Amino acid sequence: MDFQNAFAISAAGMSVEKTRLDVTAMNLANMNSTKGTDGQLYRPLRVVASSGSDSFASQFSRQAGLNKLLPQVKIESMSVAPRVEHDPGHPDADANGNVSLPAVNHLTEMVNMTTALRAYEANVVAMNAAKTMALRALDIGGR
Repeated sequence: MDFQNAFAISAAGMSVEKTRLDVTAMNLANMNSTKGTDGQLYRPLRVVASSGSDSFASQFSRQAGLNKLLPQVKIESMSVAPRVEHDPGHPDADANGNVSLPAVNHLTEMVNMTTALRAYEANVVAMNAAKTMALRALDIGGR
């Protein structure tokens, strides 16, 4: 059995989940900001991971390369309407006293963070299991 594939799959999963955690942290950090460094309203981000071609035939014909196992990760800004709150004392309030804030849902971001953390932990467990199997295989071969 080729253990490099198992390690590569777990490492790819850990990389994707770390990116999801970073994006979630960025969304939560900018949840109450009204302007970014460019003067624009912060737009929430999301991580999109894809494996490239989804057809079985294309996956089957390219099975040999490890680099084909790595997903393509993109960070996209979501096009959602801003959240509007009434706060006449805020420096960025409009004439009606309303302030536009990023449409970051705190609950959704916390759920994303929890699922990314659990998926990361699952990939660590899978990598440790593959490592243990590889070590046991070496022990069997050494006797």
